[in-house]
Amino acid sequence: MEPFALEPTVHSDEDRPVLLPIASWISLFPEITAGFSTRKGGVSEAPYSTLNLGLHVNDNPVDVVRNRERVAEAVGQPFTSFTYAEQVHGKDIAIVSLDEQGRGRDSRETALQAKDGFITKEKDIVLCAQFADCVPLFFYDPIQRVVALAHAGWKGTVLNISMATISLMTHTFGSRPSDIRAAIGPSIGICCYEVDQTVASRVRLVFEESQLSTEDQEAIIKDNGNEKYMLNLQLLNQKLIEQAGILSSHIEVTQLCTSCRTDLFFSHRKEGGSTGRMIAWIGLR
Repeated sequence: MEPFALEPTVHSDEDRPVLLPIASWISLFPEITAGFSTRKGGVSEAPYSTLNLGLHVNDNPVDVVRNRERVAEAVGQPFTSFTYAEQVHGKDIAIVSLDEQGRGRDSRETALQAKDGFITKEKDIVLCAQFADCVPLFFYDPIQRVVALAHAGWKGTVLNISMATISLMTHTFGSRPSDIRAAIGPSIGICCYEVDQTVASRVRLVFEESQLSTEDQEAIIKDNGNEKYMLNLQLLNQKLIEQAGILSSHIEVTQLCTSCRTDLFFSHRKEGGSTGRMIAWIGLR
């Protein structure tokens, strides 16, 4: 079953954001809010139509902030709780305290700088990361009540940002990997994600370091000929999360491809770079 509840939340009311909560988590853990936005239900004009949540893509910032306010209202959390960063495709993780609540929600200057992963144990902080093909990684430890979010493009993936996030949850808050739940959200799929030899070589280094099976390697990267390859970033992140100690039964993986579904999502690759951004969000109520 698709973990990001698509059908129940898709509607024709363009005045309301269409959001995809992680349905099973919301049912099991009512103390959290977690999900992924779409491109529907905002006020931005083309090519950012309509629910663009990125301030860095040359959209009208007034429209972007209004869109972010609409999402906060739809999620049912105060806009002052939503906390954003300037992402750099790295693996640096921020422990977000109450002093940092709300940073970056209405300006890039106040955002957490140069971070691609976020962890908090504080209630009323909603962690947000922006996406338009990269892989959103969600984490929740229901024992220690710790939430985390990571942004994994190919660079963050080969840097193993998932391991960095899980390790910091463990060392800072006493989380046990066997207790942690993980979810992999809508992102570009192997059906659409062609990469060159440079990227493929970096991925193969991960295979060697992680000692992934030949079967897993063949499922993650497929040779297209002419030094082009189709890459399954979702599956690679799943395998790295499992190697970090999270149980396979505790990992939810989407089947939604942002490039295939530009009716629903922004796709940097499919739309030639001129497009908006969705967010992944997670927080303790």
